[in-house]
Amino acid sequence: LEVKFPGAICISTNDQIVHGAPSDYEFVNGDVVSFDLDIFFKGYYTDSAFTMIVGGEKYANGAVRQLLKTTEASFWAGANMVRAGVRLGDVGHAVEKVLRKGKLGVIMNYIGHGIGKTMHEDPEVPNYGIPGHGYVLKAGDTICIEPMASMGKATNFVGDDGWTVYLSDGSLGAHYEHTILVLEDGCEVLTKWPED
Repeated sequence: LEVKFPGAICISTNDQIVHGAPSDYEFVNGDVVSFDLDIFFKGYYTDSAFTMIVGGEKYANGAVRQLLKTTEASFWAGANMVRAGVRLGDVGHAVEKVLRKGKLGVIMNYIGHGIGKTMHEDPEVPNYGIPGHGYVLKAGDTICIEPMASMGKATNFVGDDGWTVYLSDGSLGAHYEHTILVLEDGCEVLTKWPED
């Protein structure tokens, strides 16, 4: 039996890496907060996520700012690989390479996915991979690349609410995601925000 998420947007704070369910927690300056949301329009889904610092970057140290920037950069490294004929192992490897270079924990048990008339479709889109392996992208495929990273270890667990995923060591985490349409010669980021 599938249980419906008890809210409209997943909001994960500090050591929560993904699927943050509604709570009474009140944000304070310096909190690291991820927003993960879906839009259903004309029979199709899109999915995107970003992480920010409450109050702005002035409330975070350099390591926290680097966590957010590196996680976002890893998404773009993966997206820049996307075009028809590329294997998902190459995309995942590009994401993982950026995260590991930034000395971040690579969350491996939560990954990206295909998307379309349902929220989660094949193929699976890991944030790690072996070049030359995996599903071969085709023009018209729609996928979500969604790196998640931690400042500490990547191990995690689901909290008592049955949804919110916490980092086991209490470290800070970040999440970044867009929905991408695969083209013959590249891709189109369908959920791109104006400032990207």
